[in-house]
Amino acid sequence: MSNEQPPPGGDQQNKPGQQDPNKGTPPQGKLGRGLMSWVLILGVLLIFFALLNNSPSGKEVKGWQNFKVLINPDGGKLAESSPGNPMPVVVQNDRIVAMIRAHDPALNNTSEPAPVYVKIDSGERGYYLEQLDALGVDHEASTGQSIWLQLLVTIGPFLLIVLFIWFLIARSMRGAGGGPGGMLGNFGKSKHRLSTKDASTVRFTDVAGIDEAKDEVLEIVEFLKSPKKFQRLGGRIPRGVLLVGPPGCGKTLLAKAIAGEADAPFFSISGSDFVEMFVGVGASRVRDLFKQAKENSPCIIFLDEIDAVGRRRGGGFSSGGHDEREQTLNAILVEMDGFEQTDQVIVIAATNRADVLDPALTRPGRFDRQVQVTLPDLEGRKMILEVHGRNVKMGEDVDLERSARGTPMFSGADLAALINEAAILATLENKDFIEQHDLEEARDKIRFGRARKSRKVEEQERVATAYHEAGHAAVQALLEDADPVHKVTIIPRGQAMGATFSLPERDRYGYSMRYLSATMRVLCGGRIAEERKTEDISSGAAMDIQMVTNYARHMVLEWGMSDRLGFVRYSGEDSQEMFLSEKDYSQDTARIIDEEIKRFIDEAYSETRQILEEHWPKVKAIAEALLKYETLQGDEVTLLMEGRTLDRPTVADLLESESTKPPATSTSTDVEDRTDEAGGMLPAPA
Repeated sequence: MSNEQPPPGGDQQNKPGQQDPNKGTPPQGKLGRGLMSWVLILGVLLIFFALLNNSPSGKEVKGWQNFKVLINPDGGKLAESSPGNPMPVVVQNDRIVAMIRAHDPALNNTSEPAPVYVKIDSGERGYYLEQLDALGVDHEASTGQSIWLQLLVTIGPFLLIVLFIWFLIARSMRGAGGGPGGMLGNFGKSKHRLSTKDASTVRFTDVAGIDEAKDEVLEIVEFLKSPKKFQRLGGRIPRGVLLVGPPGCGKTLLAKAIAGEADAPFFSISGSDFVEMFVGVGASRVRDLFKQAKENSPCIIFLDEIDAVGRRRGGGFSSGGHDEREQTLNAILVEMDGFEQTDQVIVIAATNRADVLDPALTRPGRFDRQVQVTLPDLEGRKMILEVHGRNVKMGEDVDLERSARGTPMFSGADLAALINEAAILATLENKDFIEQHDLEEARDKIRFGRARKSRKVEEQERVATAYHEAGHAAVQALLEDADPVHKVTIIPRGQAMGATFSLPERDRYGYSMRYLSATMRVLCGGRIAEERKTEDISSGAAMDIQMVTNYARHMVLEWGMSDRLGFVRYSGEDSQEMFLSEKDYSQDTARIIDEEIKRFIDEAYSETRQILEEHWPKVKAIAEALLKYETLQGDEVTLLMEGRTLDRPTVADLLESESTKPPATSTSTDVEDRTDEAGGMLPAPA
């Protein structure tokens, strides 16, 4: 495929070793001249300080006669290094230096040895040597160091440090566009990961529940394998594909599948990998990434979490045109649609915040397509469960369709965690395979947390919880527009003291007024039933109040379901670019909004109270069954609502029955298999 010609109108790709015309390296001449000027100024200052430091040390003595008195062995003050061995006098070219002990304030000396010197003429140096011999003073001749040698010794280390720093800076600036050693070694290099077809084990068969998104990216894989097929009619493959969807829906998994299916290099990098502590590093890494991609074209670049660097410019959190993220974004914009046609490089990006991306990034010519990777529907959830269930052992009673129906709004990552949690639960119970009960428990654990069966609950609080959940279940069973009841329990789970689970009959992509009204009434049923039984209220309805308020606010602000406010949207944009919430309405409108929200909630509360007053015996039957069995299934709630009673044994009855049986005659140890037996029943024959 390397001998394919580029499409008409496209420029030739840069071969390895050629100069990249788009490479934004700074001019070397200006860099060198500016840096050398500072080096010269620093060198002059160092020489000046070296000359100052080169001045002779010690006190000068005026005249040879005065100096000779100081060093006279008979009565002088020449210092001794050891008894009987005076310190030698040093004779240099232009001076004679001696160490003396003097108390003369004019010499600024103390009792400690201090240097003094007398200046001499270099031509009369031999005369002074003879004088010292005549005095019997131990001396030694020293030619002294030249001024240049002294300067070299003084400023040499400083010059080496300056030259080393200049070398590093010059090298980093030359490699700022991605060259070797850029940005003090390796900061300018892209941190991408290169994957090949053999290195990736994920295929399109491993991706389920997002068939439309798979079809979109299949076109890209087909183009990479046979580009001439698309160029035959003059068509051009999209330059960029943006994968948009909630977290956990399979955007990154889809990109891995592309890497596994496409016979082309695959460069993957996260948006946060571009930004570094040094300014300009992000832009240099972008240039280096695209430079290597062009050299290996045709290929794919995958930018994960592009919103880390692709946010809208000029927002509330931006510091202006010199912001590091904005420079990185500008580099991406130029590389994707600059002066050079890069049809052989396809960019795939993933984000869950497409609303905050810069419009210049999402326009046609850069990211031509936006592929929606949404939450899976019922059929998609079933397919995802089948994909993840291939590697685990399933029992015969496992119904994946039932599990798919009971997991609305679950993402692919949630479903994968569900299978994994079920396998862990089955392993902890020493089972040979996963049962349907394990899948149900795993779903409840993911959504609400682990059941806390060992928690000791006071009887009064237990009764309040039972009537609270019975109120939810009764209203949910009575209202036709509400979801059917799946399970009710008063076993604490997570932060909740109890829970009522529903089983939606279908996936909802929008909410009708009837469904919202029914759901709000179900949420109000818990507080009302608890209040009637205990004649008190508790904080257990906090989550119900929060959900009812959220429903009412959305109905008024976003969905136009208020007759007084009409077909108008009052909520601001959720772009998170401003520090304060956006409100484009007056104080009077704000007052009406508050009144309408409260009206929706008050109507739901009053109607729910009336429903529970009319059907209070049913609520009482459900609550007493919860106090006895702790957990009720949906069909059992239906029986209680019809006025019938439950005759299955409780857990205590089963334990008592198990303790009265002879061990040799027991045919099974599974408590769940004997839920239809009455307590105290005679054991089955061996």
